[in-house]
Amino acid sequence: MNMLVRVWVQPENYWGVYFHMHEQVKLTFDREGISIPFPQQDVHMIPVSKTA
Repeated sequence: MNMLVRVWVQPENYWGVYFHMHEQVKLTFDREGISIPFPQQDVHMIPVSKTA
């Protein structure tokens, strides 16, 4: 999922608003049980017996 949110703020407030917005989105997702999937790969090792 790609999401873009743009807001207009005074330059001196930029970083405070930036981090606050990210924090609020994450907290809301957690509260609503929304998880963000990430790429993963499962590797299963199968033992092979040695024969002479």
